[in-house]
Amino acid sequence: MILETRTAETYLGLAVTQMHGVADRLGDDRVNQAPFGAETNSVAVLVTHCCGVSEFWLGHVGLGRPTSRVRDEEFTATATVPELHDMLAGMRAQIVADVRALDAGEASPAHASLRQTLEDADASDAALVLHVLEELYQHLGHMQVTADALAATT
Repeated sequence: MILETRTAETYLGLAVTQMHGVADRLGDDRVNQAPFGAETNSVAVLVTHCCGVSEFWLGHVGLGRPTSRVRDEEFTATATVPELHDMLAGMRAQIVADVRALDAGEASPAHASLRQTLEDADASDAALVLHVLEELYQHLGHMQVTADALAATT
């Protein structure tokens, strides 16, 4: 893989650590609140979605694992802060395992057409990892804005 595995793991881990911090900042009282109603997402929804994104792109598309992901259901999820911590810890461990498997050459060609949907049709393993990084940091930003908005209304 062109992307250094240790660097990818570091930045993926940093995103997860910061997601923990946002959930902790909100607490169980607000982690399921959408700041501006049904048109926006709660932090619990965004964490659930990030778990789905990483599992789908790295596990299913990258490594060929079966998926039972129902994307629409991610946007109605609720959870407590400890449940989010467990989800994030599981996601982090799976991402590290998946990045290492990709680096070891275990990629599956089964979903090559999905890989072609990435930026500039870059179907490389590094592109998959960067796509997941992009999604995690994008949604981390959403979580931070959500927490700021909720803090401003209380």
